[in-house]
Amino acid sequence: MEFSTQTTQAIHQIKTAALVVGVFSDGQLSAAADIINRASDGAIKAVAGQDFLGAIGETMVLRHLSGVRALRVVLVGLGKQADFNVKTFAKAQQAAARQCISLRVADACSTLLLLGCSDSDTRHRARLSAQAHWQAAYFYDATIGKPDPARKPKLRKVTVLCEKADDKSANLGLSEGDALGEGMSLTRTLGNLPSNICTPTYLGNQARTLGRQFKSLKVSVLEKKQIEALGMGSFLAVSQGSAQAPRFIVMHYKGSGAAKASTKSKSGPANGPIVLVGKGITFDTGGISIKPSAAMDEMKYDMCGAASVFGVMLAIAKLEWPGELIGLVPACENMPSGHAIKPGDVVTSMSGQTIEILNTDAEGRLILCDALTYAERFQPSAVIDIATLTGACIVALGSVNTGLFSPDDALADELVAASRRALDPAWRLPVEDEYQDALKSNFADMANIGNAGPKGGAVTAACFLARFAKAYRWAHLDIAGTSWLSGPQKGASGRPVPLLLEYLLNKTQSGA
Repeated sequence: MEFSTQTTQAIHQIKTAALVVGVFSDGQLSAAADIINRASDGAIKAVAGQDFLGAIGETMVLRHLSGVRALRVVLVGLGKQADFNVKTFAKAQQAAARQCISLRVADACSTLLLLGCSDSDTRHRARLSAQAHWQAAYFYDATIGKPDPARKPKLRKVTVLCEKADDKSANLGLSEGDALGEGMSLTRTLGNLPSNICTPTYLGNQARTLGRQFKSLKVSVLEKKQIEALGMGSFLAVSQGSAQAPRFIVMHYKGSGAAKASTKSKSGPANGPIVLVGKGITFDTGGISIKPSAAMDEMKYDMCGAASVFGVMLAIAKLEWPGELIGLVPACENMPSGHAIKPGDVVTSMSGQTIEILNTDAEGRLILCDALTYAERFQPSAVIDIATLTGACIVALGSVNTGLFSPDDALADELVAASRRALDPAWRLPVEDEYQDALKSNFADMANIGNAGPKGGAVTAACFLARFAKAYRWAHLDIAGTSWLSGPQKGASGRPVPLLLEYLLNKTQSGA
């Protein structure tokens, strides 16, 4: 998809297949809508407040208006003018983009960026505009035997109107949104692929493909013997029940402005790389502690943490981000077989700490802990793991907020702020020493689940990971409730790629 800006001109003279203008619910027209209304002898006023109420995200298409060169004018509701903010803007732009996709037009022009918004700047809203069009255009047909040509979007060119003084900021935001949208699409497709296709080997090959696409991205894919040589006993224990061989994927991006040396401080290397660790369970049966059959098909999404790392790496490489970023993905299946780990088994992690397996369905933390130990070698400034880790997080937060855990207040605050600005919200939950007692074991250094049953399950899972992340600043994102949708709209969401990209862009903008 091609994005471009156009500075304000006679809006009614713009030639396009679809011109998007906003209308408020209190009867007020946006400036762009007012221009179109006057040029068309009141065509918008004739429907505003009657056939078209201006509710947030409501749309209506007016065709072949006299005095207007656009073939179609797409009205989009903005809600009450006094309440208009960046969330309203995003919802309106998303609705307008969906409408343009459904119209099957090849090009469209949006005037929504011209709207004033006190809680957002031009660059931010331009990024949200491009992201909205990518999300609206996304469709999955990778495993459809006879794809329906009508499902493939025709929209190829999107023009965004802006003031002349805002042109540079708008173009920068569109570039960021374009990269973000492409990264999210990759994340969604990897998540949506069935597990017989998206295996650990497939993920390794996808990483190599990214490495060939971007010279700034170096990729290593470690196989079983190499993983064994590293002493990743916990990771290998999960993989041993499957016929699919495990893979440990290392993606190392280094931009032109990346630091050449690390300067250590009490909180770790001040200018070391940022490391993302994504849980890559390409299918999770629960192992010997097998899951109920209902909705087990959705356990192909248990690698959405890994998929989000892929999406971020693509976006960062496409933007030629100046920093240094490392993506680590331990990838395997969790299957029941004669070779599978059993409740009561004790395994030794890469860190040397031993773990009693009380529930084989608490496997995500077992592969992540070895990846977190591996991350130490990079002397990172921060490590963030992303995982569909616990059903308990869904109970706590539903599908709105991602669960955020970190013992580092500054890092947690940065991630929360990034999540709010990206409109990809996260909510901080505790990861305190008082919860660690729940992981006591009589037969190992720790158990892999808490001894209090379902109480605080998301917290004790985070506390488990914290034992392997003491050498650096660390945060954990539990995306079990936010990385995919169930029901009729079943599919991967692409979250939390927006949150992570916002965090990374903020790091370079602040000079951190």
